[in-house]
Amino acid sequence: MLFRTAATTAVGIIVLAVLGAVLGPQWDPSPLTDPLVVERSSTVIGGPVDRTPVGTYRVETEVVDVQLDGAVVQAQISRPVDAPGDLPGVVFVHGAGTGEFRRAFRVQAHDLASAGIVTLVPNKRLDTYSTRHRDYESMAADYARSVDVLRSRDGVDPDRVGVYGESEGAWIAPVMTARDPTLAFAALVSAPVVPPRQQAAYAADNYLRNTGVPDGVFRAIPRAVGMALPGGGFEYADFVVTPFQKRTTQPVFVAYGTADASLPLVQGARRIIDDLAEGGNDQVTVRYYAGADHGLRVDGRVSADLVRDLARWIDGLPATVDAAPRIAGGQPYQTFLAEPVATPRWFGDGDTVVNTVVGGAAAVVVGAVVLLVARFARREGTGLARGLGGPLLALALGSLLTVVALVWYLVSVARLALDYERNAWVVQGGWVGVRLLGVAAVVGAAMLVNRVGDLRKDEEATAVDGPAATVSLVLVSVGSVVLLVMLAYWGVFQLGI
Repeated sequence: MLFRTAATTAVGIIVLAVLGAVLGPQWDPSPLTDPLVVERSSTVIGGPVDRTPVGTYRVETEVVDVQLDGAVVQAQISRPVDAPGDLPGVVFVHGAGTGEFRRAFRVQAHDLASAGIVTLVPNKRLDTYSTRHRDYESMAADYARSVDVLRSRDGVDPDRVGVYGESEGAWIAPVMTARDPTLAFAALVSAPVVPPRQQAAYAADNYLRNTGVPDGVFRAIPRAVGMALPGGGFEYADFVVTPFQKRTTQPVFVAYGTADASLPLVQGARRIIDDLAEGGNDQVTVRYYAGADHGLRVDGRVSADLVRDLARWIDGLPATVDAAPRIAGGQPYQTFLAEPVATPRWFGDGDTVVNTVVGGAAAVVVGAVVLLVARFARREGTGLARGLGGPLLALALGSLLTVVALVWYLVSVARLALDYERNAWVVQGGWVGVRLLGVAAVVGAAMLVNRVGDLRKDEEATAVDGPAATVSLVLVSVGSVVLLVMLAYWGVFQLGI
């Protein structure tokens, strides 16, 4: 009996492993074979003359309204007090994590202003922006209104106004420079460059590697990132910025932090350089800030070197465009490429995935309820033959608990990854626990299959007695099998296939 159960369990696990492998794409990113070598470690911008350093001027601020198409947002303008002549200006374009001038770009806007550069930080328009829906081209049009406002201010040279796009904003800024060639420059800070879906997959891989997860967890990356997310929307996930970069003719300042695990640091800079070159533009300066994170912060503070370099670069244009070195700072490292993510063939629709899991779980629960009702309504028992109740219960509980455990595990790993933390008990032990629960469910299924087989051979015995028992057995069995297949899809039963 024990050997038979073990053999059936082994067959079941192998079948699930094969199904898990063939139902969706694998994850095997290509290695980066062409590293980018910095010319020197100092990020200081070269040039023929000294420029106004950060801290030269006292800064005053004012809040203004910016009229958009169908909305009004406020913006804060920071300007240097008593700075002579018409000054250069810069409009800041928000990333996904910022939206108000009271919280975003406070250091950058103030320090650039203290170096003689007028800055404008608008509030992000939120009536057309949500997690599911955002249009980068429309957002570029909104930010262009802020450019118009800054250009119209007294003491600002309208021909020397440019844009600063950070993170998500670096997808928007090239749209602005492509549409408005009169913009003086663009600063692309922590620019993803690749489409959002590719960047998400790259970041997920890097975060998981840093957290130390088992290899089997990586299979979930293309299956989660490649599918259409439940509920619809997210059309911007496949936005391509390359055509706009190719049409950018202005000088471009590119900045990354070497400690930013979410972005393809080498590939991003190379893509910008190549895109600009294809359009005949070689006016690009690249800086890598050692130890800086995605927000260009070191130990929680915005890198002073970044603001110093950007101020000198803007103030010195056009002389600083071709000032050596072109690529400088900390040496960036990138082990693999951010590449297109395959769409799962069978489970490419997130709604299908959710509905399948919910449907399977509901079938198990309803089947269990039917069995309990039958148990209390019938004095003679549940209607299940002897030896079926235990395996059926093990299958039901095992499949449900494994789903719950897998969700808990993925959420826990995500939290660790985003906090750049490691916890072997959670990362390694949790994965072992999830897989053991899955095996327990398969053991229950094996015992159930074997017992039903024995009963079918016995002409005097029946597996079920009555419609309630039949419904319960079918619902629990089918629902559990559906859940086990979904668990296999997400990698719980991997055998290196």
